[in-house]
Amino acid sequence: MSARTTKTVLPAVAMTAVSMVLTLAVVVMWLGTAMPWPVALVVGLGIDGGWLATLAYERRLAAQGDHSHAVTGVGWSFGLIAAGVLIAHALTAEASAGAWLAVAWLPIAAKALWLVHGLWERTALTPNALGAIRGIQQEARDEAAVARARLRAEATTEETRLTAVTQAGARVARVQAKTAQTLSRAWSTLETARDGEDTGRALTSVTNRVTPDVTPRWQLPIWGPTEPVSAFTLDVAPALSDEALDVLVDEIRHSETPALSYREMASRFRAAGHSASEVRLRAAWKRVA
Repeated sequence: MSARTTKTVLPAVAMTAVSMVLTLAVVVMWLGTAMPWPVALVVGLGIDGGWLATLAYERRLAAQGDHSHAVTGVGWSFGLIAAGVLIAHALTAEASAGAWLAVAWLPIAAKALWLVHGLWERTALTPNALGAIRGIQQEARDEAAVARARLRAEATTEETRLTAVTQAGARVARVQAKTAQTLSRAWSTLETARDGEDTGRALTSVTNRVTPDVTPRWQLPIWGPTEPVSAFTLDVAPALSDEALDVLVDEIRHSETPALSYREMASRFRAAGHSASEVRLRAAWKRVA
């Protein structure tokens, strides 16, 4: 008997032994007043013997992998008879009725413990099977942990890329705003110089007269084109499908011997004018590599 089976069989054996002793003692004490005590002893041994015999037969069938509802019913009948004897004695006893009622459930509890032991045996697994189950569960936990780590790393990479793009755009916007402010101040200075009286006379004295008695007016220089230019449209290349991206990544990777690393392949991929997100490009690399 294995150590794991002992955990359930020992309580059942102990409970059965206590129930049989109590049943025998109650039958001898209770029926001994109405009949000779040897007869009462035979009745108590008959109840306990029938219970023990059906229990032994049940265990034999369980060891063979069989089960008999008739034997189980007979065993429960003996258990109910023993419990009924204890309850009847407790109800007719003049003293300690509560104490006898408190132990009247022991035969039913013993049968329930044997039922639990039978279920334990039918569902018990060998150490090899338990080790295989633990290995499968651990492998599943490892795969889930790796998948979560990969998703977190890809999310962090994408977040870093977006942050870098956003910061670069902000720097460009600040430079453009500073340049526009500088041009605005320069234009304002020129406008003030043109509209000032002293500055206007000084500038007029150095200009050539086009018409007699007419002083030409000094004009500000023209900044930018004088004719509107149509908006420039940038044709966006269609996004590559997963199959086309896999083929392109594989061709670039094997363009040299030995095969290129991921960084070299990604650099040549973007240098060739192709476009794909970092996540899709890395996924295509994993599929072909």
